[in-house]
Parts: sequence; structure tokens; C-alpha cells
Amino acid sequence: MLGRAKRDREFCEFVQARRSRLMGAAYLLCGNRHDAEDLVQVALTKLYTAWPRIRTRGAEDAYVRRILANATIDASRRPWQRERSTEQLPEVGVTGPDVEGRDELVRALATLGPGQRRILVLRYWLDLTIEEIAIDLRISPGTVKSQASRGLANLRSQLTDLRIDELTEESV
Repeated sequence: MLGRAKRDREFCEFVQARRSRLMGAAYLLCGNRHDAEDLVQVALTKLYTAWPRIRTRGAEDAYVRRILANATIDASRRPWQRERSTEQLPEVGVTGPDVEGRDELVRALATLGPGQRRILVLRYWLDLTIEEIAIDLRISPGTVKSQASRGLANLRSQLTDLRIDELTEESV
């Protein structure tokens, strides 16, 4: 029983130290706070199951990042996730320059392919090195570099297009 208590304590400490960062990464991966919460919950549940094995190798962070990336792909494949039609837009609860900028970034990230989005979130939100991303996603460092470069170019284009659209709407 003492071993399980120690395991639970270590896991809780891990979660407390990283939960907000995982939430931020999940939000950027999927673009929705509720889906991000679900992704983090799935990732932490899977991590808890594998905790003794992963903890002894010291690979907790890499493992949970990999789960987040895979869970994002799995969630996007579900048929009910593809349904987005609505006649009325929901009310926006909080506004302001920080929220608007974040929303603009999330909309722009949503236009990227899942691979580019994952790489950009891991590289620029979680500050991983190219080698760490390559290991996490099981791709070559060259692929990480090229996808990051293309993703940044696409992101810049989207952000510029969004700003141009907003300016033309304001002037009309």
C-alpha cells in the first residue's frame, strides 16, 4: 500500500506542476477550451496507467506530449467532431486585446494541417528542441524543420489575411 501512495503522490505532483502548460498546449492543438480539457484528461488518464513504467525511465513529459498529439488526431477522426454548422454564433463572454489576439492565433492555427499545428505548438509553446519533437512524433529532424518552416509561413499568411479582412470590414 505504501508503494501505491508514493505513486499517487508523485503523479499528483507531476500533474500540479504541468497541468496549466498541458492545457495551453491542448488548447492550441484543438482550438477549443472544452476539447482541450478532454484531451488533457485523456492524456493524464493514460499517463497514470503507465506511470510506474514511464516514471522509472524519466520520460513522463515526452510521453504525455505524445499522448496529447495522438489524442488530438483521434478526436479529429470522430464523426461528431466534424459537425460545425450553426445558425447563430454563440455569445462571446470575455473580450479585450489579449483575448482577441489569442482567438486570432487559435483561428489561424486551426487552418493549419494537424502535423504543422502539432509541431508549432511543441516548438513554440512548449519550447521543445527540434530533436525532442522528432523523438516525440517519431519523425526525422529534417521533417520537423521543414514542417515548422511551412507552418510558420502559413500562420503568418493567415494572420495577415485575418488582419486585412478585419480592416476591410471596418472601412465598409
